[in-house]
Amino acid sequence: MTPRRGSGDRPRDHPGNTGLTPAQRIDARIEELGDWRGELLARLRRIVQDADPQVVEEWKWRGVPVWEHDGILCTGEIYRNHVKLTFHNGAALADPSQLFNSSLAGNTRRAIDFSQGAPIDERALKALVRSAVSWNKARSDARAGKPRTSATKPGANPARKARAEPARTKVRLLAGGNPQIAKADGDAPVQAYIAALSGWQRERAQRVDAIVVKTLPDVRKAVKWNSPLYGVEGQGWFLGVHVFTRYLKLAFFRGASLRPVPPGTSKDEHTRYLDLHEDHDLDEQQLARWVKQAAALPGWVTNKR
Repeated sequence: MTPRRGSGDRPRDHPGNTGLTPAQRIDARIEELGDWRGELLARLRRIVQDADPQVVEEWKWRGVPVWEHDGILCTGEIYRNHVKLTFHNGAALADPSQLFNSSLAGNTRRAIDFSQGAPIDERALKALVRSAVSWNKARSDARAGKPRTSATKPGANPARKARAEPARTKVRLLAGGNPQIAKADGDAPVQAYIAALSGWQRERAQRVDAIVVKTLPDVRKAVKWNSPLYGVEGQGWFLGVHVFTRYLKLAFFRGASLRPVPPGTSKDEHTRYLDLHEDHDLDEQQLARWVKQAAALPGWVTNKR
């Protein structure tokens, strides 16, 4: 029998595996491989689980491990010469560490091919998984107007519950295309803001968010006055983002103290701006240096009202 084109050495569904849970099927597949690919799949599985303790494991398409959280995050595919980790919405994710090295031409997916002995940047990979989680959640929030939940009453029919949910509403866009997001603390409202953008504005906002998180893994986030804010706990906010029709405006609230000083002036003597246009070649290294400097300064403390 001729193998399916492109199937490589994908896992099989053995009749003896009937009745096993998805997690047990993945365990069995790792044991069945018995080589470096099994060890690598087990390591990638652990990284995904460490990055998102709430991840759900599935077993689909006649033998592909799948990790889900508010939708598919990524899949693990076995080939003769590599293990492929495919991110379902990878094209929408910022990848500052440039982990993606496969499926780069698609409009939706992006993948990472791991060959035998290839180094793995676990920190960057965990950040990518968390970004995928935030993306799925933000897309769900933007569609439904509230976070999705898998909780149901005992004996409830999930399909019936899904049919009974109210119609989903879109995020309202204000002047200049700026999303109207309710004031809230945390990463979720920031991701909902980014998900409501479109085209190059969304891609640019994702890159900025990823650079900030990579530079400051413990950064504090919030949305206030329809603008994402980034800060340090106990020090206030150092960066704000706002969308206009033709550009994104980054506001460094203590920008006058940064070196070099960001180019955009402000009526406030302390604040400096960086305007990002569609054709603007973002200097990611410089932005990271500004973020690091700004986070070390006393930030802008907002009114608690």
